[in-house]
Amino acid sequence: MRGRNVFLLVLVGVISLLAWRNWAVFSEQKTLSLFFTEVTVPFGMTLLILMAALVVIYFLYTVGLETAALLEVKRYARELLSARKLADEAEASRFSELKKWLEGELAALKAQSPAGLEAKLQALLERIDQAEHELREDIEKAGNTLAAYIGELEDQLTGQDKHPPPPR
Repeated sequence: MRGRNVFLLVLVGVISLLAWRNWAVFSEQKTLSLFFTEVTVPFGMTLLILMAALVVIYFLYTVGLETAALLEVKRYARELLSARKLADEAEASRFSELKKWLEGELAALKAQSPAGLEAKLQALLERIDQAEHELREDIEKAGNTLAAYIGELEDQLTGQDKHPPPPR
């Protein structure tokens, strides 16, 4: 339970205890002015009913906010999943292009003389290592960015975000 909910629950409990201990005063009939007319009602009971209505309205508002936040998280998760699928498909297409290129290079190397084959094979291996290293860096950067976005969303939803939003 959040701190403010606990505080409100304790406050309602204290008010309820106060009303119970002073029930005779709360149920005493008083004349209440409603601007255009006057009504004789138990003033304490009127205030208790108004307080109870405000508490119900507050809890309904809180439930509405939580529901909206959960729906937004669900939408973000769906968008994140589609972006991840798109990134996986792009990565798969890169690998298939690399495979086709390697097959073409190997076929060209087989057609050449064995003397220059060793140097070309070494250069090819170096290019493959460099491409693999760059691909790993790109994947790591994308993963870090994604984790940062998720952490930022989580902080905003849980109320732990200590930074003010950027000015609009």
